[in-house]
Amino acid sequence: MVKVIASSVRKGNVLEVDGKLYAVLTAANFHPGKGTPVTQVDMRRISDGVKVSERWRTTEQVERAFVEDREHTFLYEDGEGFHFMNPETYDQVAVSPDVVGDDKPYLQEGMVVQLKMFEGLALALELPTRMTLEIAETEPVVKGQTASSSYKPAILSNGVRTMVPPHIGVGTRVVILTEDASYVERAKD
Repeated sequence: MVKVIASSVRKGNVLEVDGKLYAVLTAANFHPGKGTPVTQVDMRRISDGVKVSERWRTTEQVERAFVEDREHTFLYEDGEGFHFMNPETYDQVAVSPDVVGDDKPYLQEGMVVQLKMFEGLALALELPTRMTLEIAETEPVVKGQTASSSYKPAILSNGVRTMVPPHIGVGTRVVILTEDASYVERAKD
């Protein structure tokens, strides 16, 4: 275990609170005009999957468990969960839907992800930061609206909603951030 300040906690970290291990789902630092800056953390208890919210002063010390980041390849999903393979040892790991969570739509067969492993158990999943996906549905392109800074809603090929510039049409491949499904740029392929 390592002591770190609360403001350095990130999604995917594993913390020890009151003798129990928690996987961090979200972490945000708030700096109010008056008062003490705080770090708000939403976590999932690893032993039973219960979700917990915790708030610490940004300078408080928290216990971070040492977890191993291992590269794995996503194979498939079935009744047991999501199956990943270690490309070095060819060992397969079944990961529960709780661990995958909101990242499920982004998983594609053969995709390389980072699994956070603790004592042989997968605790958290880290996707690549950017992905290239196709626009499945959006409003038609409007002539003359290319210079406007407005965005229009669109649905990606994996079913996730995002906002894209007006010149992007159906079938266009775009690069998005997996963290919040925000549009980055038109794909260059």
